[in-house]
Amino acid sequence: MWPGAAHARPAPDRRGVGQTASHPGPPSTGTPPRTQETTPIVSRKSAVSLIRSRTLSDVAEYAYAATAPAGARLIFLAGSCPLDEHGETVAVGDYAGQAAQAVDNLRTALADAGASVEDVISTRVLVASARQEDLVAAWTVVRDAFGAHDVPSTLMGVTVLGYADQLVEIEAVAAVVDNP
Repeated sequence: MWPGAAHARPAPDRRGVGQTASHPGPPSTGTPPRTQETTPIVSRKSAVSLIRSRTLSDVAEYAYAATAPAGARLIFLAGSCPLDEHGETVAVGDYAGQAAQAVDNLRTALADAGASVEDVISTRVLVASARQEDLVAAWTVVRDAFGAHDVPSTLMGVTVLGYADQLVEIEAVAAVVDNP
């Protein structure tokens, strides 16, 4: 668990090695993700296996490591930003609101690459703030969006991000095994 996030949700004991993530999908962030009609919906089991350390603390709200099988197609996503379809920053001044938009945009980019959040193997969440409570506000949205697929993640406070009024950015790597 990130320091200062104790009020958000108690961390269950999730220790165990080589658990494969699978669940029906993350809870909604309130805004339905945009999808293109040309993007086929493919039902398949995730190639990502989350690894939980038996020797490291169990208070972290994410797996400590993840693997994908040899031959998996890796998808490296650019930082997902809190921009609307016109390229404007949304939820100005609102860390949670910007995190929600960044998650929605991440879902769209994943779908365009033939993947979903269940295929994400790691994330990096960048928050333009030195205040821990701002980092926790953004992290809570991201953690909840991923649900039980709690991939290894790094949460970082940074000085500034690229767009005007931008407070949150989410980087991700995903792995999929395409059917021949």
